[in-house]
Amino acid sequence: MNPDIEALGKLNRDKALRTLDLVAASLSEYQAFDPAINYTPKALEPYDALADRFVRAIECCLRHFRSQEMLAFGEQSETTRDLLNRMEKLGWVSDARLWLTMRNIRNRIVHDYLPEQTAQMYTEISGPYGSELSRLRNMIAKSSERP
Repeated sequence: MNPDIEALGKLNRDKALRTLDLVAASLSEYQAFDPAINYTPKALEPYDALADRFVRAIECCLRHFRSQEMLAFGEQSETTRDLLNRMEKLGWVSDARLWLTMRNIRNRIVHDYLPEQTAQMYTEISGPYGSELSRLRNMIAKSSERP
């Protein structure tokens, strides 16, 4: 095994784990976003932190997946869809389509949306996306315990 690929894999694993811990911390304090409330900038800070942490976690996890792909297959996929399909086969993701949706939400996060759309994004992050990230966090943590 190439020591450079292994070192990069460890670095990407550790970064993914740290960002997943940040998402978990935000979700542990999460209060449902109410589109009827006109939030002050200060009151929006926890939601902004969650959104930012979610976006960073997705990107770090994708880098982790690229490392796992190199270790398992010796090559990288040409598309994110192919990468996620491989990660589903290896058990790193539960559903490649879910991850494609999770990845696409970052595009929605960076644009101004109606409060109802914002509430829906936070509902998804705190629900199925958060559950998937928690599952992955546990897998990564277990993998880092191995020699």
